[in-house]
Amino acid sequence: EVELRESGGGLVQPGESLRLSCISSSVIFKRDAMSWVRQAPGKELEWICSVSGDGTRVDYADSVKDRFTVSRDNAKNSLYLQMNSLKPEDTAIYYCAADYGDYTDDDLRDSQWFNYWGQGTQVTVSA
Repeated sequence: EVELRESGGGLVQPGESLRLSCISSSVIFKRDAMSWVRQAPGKELEWICSVSGDGTRVDYADSVKDRFTVSRDNAKNSLYLQMNSLKPEDTAIYYCAADYGDYTDDDLRDSQWFNYWGQGTQVTVSA
């Protein structure tokens, strides 16, 4: 069982930045593929980025590419999401997700593949 806890959400103005964190209870964090997924009001879950256990494979959704950066610190069991140039349409609850085992690049892009989820942190972008 892996427990995840997000933090760092808040209210920001368009164009500003925010950094989300996710800490994991995993005993072998470096093995775990990690992902950020968001859900805007009234919309479905949207996968936004993933990173492999060793950090060498990273992928982003087109909607956040060049604005968001995912990173991890395996020594601290932590995952981060640096969000720059935020837009009102980035308003959502942001979840970190994890899983382990054999996985493909397609798995990393599929929020359904991840079985462990945090409670989420709210990000609101508004003037």
